[in-house]
Amino acid sequence: MKKAVLAKLLISSLSCLTVFVPSQASAQFLPQPWVSVGGKDGDVTYAVGARALDFGVEVGRGPDGAVGADVLKFLSLPVISPYVGVGWYSEDKGVAFSGGVQAGATDNVFIGAGYNSVRGFNGQLGIKF
Repeated sequence: MKKAVLAKLLISSLSCLTVFVPSQASAQFLPQPWVSVGGKDGDVTYAVGARALDFGVEVGRGPDGAVGADVLKFLSLPVISPYVGVGWYSEDKGVAFSGGVQAGATDNVFIGAGYNSVRGFNGQLGIKF
Protein backbone atom coordinates (compact mmCIF):
# COMPACT_ATOMS: atom_id res chain seq x y z
CA MET A 1 0.00 0.00 0.00
CA LYS A 2 2.80 2.43 0.87
CA LYS A 3 4.51 1.73 -2.48
CA ALA A 4 1.36 2.62 -4.41
CA VAL A 5 0.90 5.89 -2.50
CA LEU A 6 4.58 6.72 -2.94
CA ALA A 7 4.42 5.99 -6.68
CA LYS A 8 1.32 8.19 -7.11
CA LEU A 9 2.97 10.97 -5.15
CA LEU A 10 6.10 10.73 -7.26
CA ILE A 11 4.16 10.75 -10.54
CA SER A 12 2.02 13.70 -9.52
CA SER A 13 5.09 15.61 -8.29
CA LEU A 14 6.90 15.09 -11.59
CA SER A 15 3.80 16.16 -13.50
CA CYS A 16 3.58 19.37 -11.49
CA LEU A 17 7.27 20.03 -12.06
CA THR A 18 6.90 19.75 -15.83
CA VAL A 19 3.93 22.12 -15.80
CA PHE A 20 5.07 24.74 -13.31
CA VAL A 21 8.87 24.83 -13.68
CA PRO A 22 9.84 27.59 -16.09
CA SER A 23 11.13 26.34 -19.39
CA GLN A 24 13.77 27.88 -21.58
CA ALA A 25 12.84 31.42 -22.54
CA SER A 26 11.13 31.38 -25.91
CA ALA A 27 11.00 35.13 -26.35
CA GLN A 28 13.15 36.21 -29.25
CA PHE A 29 14.27 39.78 -29.41
CA LEU A 30 15.55 39.17 -32.92
CA PRO A 31 12.80 38.33 -35.40
CA GLN A 32 12.77 35.00 -37.20
CA PRO A 33 12.15 35.78 -40.89
CA TRP A 34 10.82 33.33 -43.47
CA VAL A 35 9.79 33.11 -47.09
CA SER A 36 6.75 31.24 -48.28
CA VAL A 37 5.73 29.86 -51.67
CA GLY A 38 2.40 28.23 -52.36
CA GLY A 39 -0.46 28.05 -54.75
CA LYS A 40 -4.19 28.49 -55.14
CA ASP A 41 -6.42 28.08 -58.20
CA GLY A 42 -3.38 27.39 -60.39
CA ASP A 43 -1.63 30.63 -59.42
CA VAL A 44 1.68 30.75 -57.57
CA THR A 45 1.53 32.76 -54.34
CA TYR A 46 4.38 34.35 -52.39
CA ALA A 47 4.85 35.76 -48.91
CA VAL A 48 7.49 36.94 -46.47
CA GLY A 49 7.04 36.96 -42.74
CA ALA A 50 8.72 37.52 -39.42
CA ARG A 51 8.08 36.25 -35.92
CA ALA A 52 9.05 37.75 -32.57
CA LEU A 53 7.68 37.23 -29.06
CA ASP A 54 5.20 34.57 -30.33
CA PHE A 55 3.52 37.04 -32.70
CA GLY A 56 4.13 37.30 -36.42
CA VAL A 57 3.35 39.33 -39.50
CA GLU A 58 3.18 37.91 -43.01
CA VAL A 59 2.87 40.03 -46.15
CA GLY A 60 1.92 38.20 -49.31
CA ARG A 61 0.66 38.21 -52.86
CA GLY A 62 -2.22 35.98 -53.81
CA PRO A 63 -4.07 35.11 -57.00
CA ASP A 64 -5.37 37.87 -59.30
CA GLY A 65 -2.78 40.30 -57.93
CA ALA A 66 -4.30 40.43 -54.45
CA VAL A 67 -1.85 41.85 -51.90
CA GLY A 68 -2.34 41.73 -48.15
CA ALA A 69 -1.00 41.15 -44.69
CA ASP A 70 -1.76 38.71 -41.90
CA VAL A 71 -1.21 39.00 -38.16
CA LEU A 72 -0.25 35.65 -36.62
CA LYS A 73 -0.26 34.23 -33.09
CA PHE A 74 2.13 31.35 -32.37
CA LEU A 75 1.90 28.71 -29.66
CA SER A 76 5.45 27.70 -28.71
CA LEU A 77 5.69 24.00 -28.00
CA PRO A 78 8.95 22.08 -27.53
CA VAL A 79 9.28 20.79 -31.12
CA ILE A 80 6.67 22.56 -33.22
CA SER A 81 4.96 25.94 -33.20
CA PRO A 82 1.40 25.96 -34.53
CA TYR A 83 -0.12 29.32 -35.43
CA VAL A 84 -3.39 30.96 -36.42
CA GLY A 85 -3.90 34.30 -38.07
CA VAL A 86 -6.22 36.79 -39.66
CA GLY A 87 -5.49 39.27 -42.43
CA TRP A 88 -6.84 41.62 -45.07
CA TYR A 89 -6.30 41.38 -48.85
CA SER A 90 -6.97 43.73 -51.76
CA GLU A 91 -8.77 43.00 -55.04
CA ASP A 92 -12.04 42.33 -53.20
CA LYS A 93 -10.57 39.29 -51.46
CA GLY A 94 -11.33 40.81 -48.05
CA VAL A 95 -10.65 39.01 -44.78
CA ALA A 96 -8.29 36.02 -44.84
CA PHE A 97 -7.85 33.32 -42.24
CA SER A 98 -4.67 31.31 -41.90
CA GLY A 99 -3.15 28.53 -39.87
CA GLY A 100 -0.16 26.25 -39.95
CA VAL A 101 2.84 24.91 -38.14
CA GLN A 102 6.56 25.65 -38.05
CA ALA A 103 9.24 23.25 -36.82
CA GLY A 104 12.97 23.56 -36.30
CA ALA A 105 15.02 21.67 -38.87
CA THR A 106 18.40 22.65 -37.40
CA ASP A 107 19.58 25.12 -34.80
CA ASN A 108 19.36 28.02 -37.27
CA VAL A 109 16.82 26.86 -39.87
CA PHE A 110 13.12 26.09 -39.59
CA ILE A 111 10.53 24.80 -42.03
CA GLY A 112 6.78 25.10 -42.04
CA ALA A 113 3.55 24.45 -43.82
CA GLY A 114 0.38 26.46 -43.73
CA TYR A 115 -2.90 27.41 -45.32
CA ASN A 116 -4.27 30.86 -46.06
CA SER A 117 -7.82 31.27 -47.34
CA VAL A 118 -6.63 33.75 -50.02
CA ARG A 119 -3.15 32.40 -50.85
CA GLY A 120 -3.87 28.68 -50.44
CA PHE A 121 -1.46 26.02 -49.19
CA ASN A 122 2.18 27.06 -48.79
CA GLY A 123 5.58 25.87 -47.67
CA GLN A 124 7.88 27.98 -45.53
CA LEU A 125 11.64 28.20 -45.04
CA GLY A 126 13.13 30.49 -42.41
CA ILE A 127 16.19 31.29 -40.34
CA LYS A 128 16.79 31.89 -36.63
CA PHE A 129 19.44 34.33 -35.49
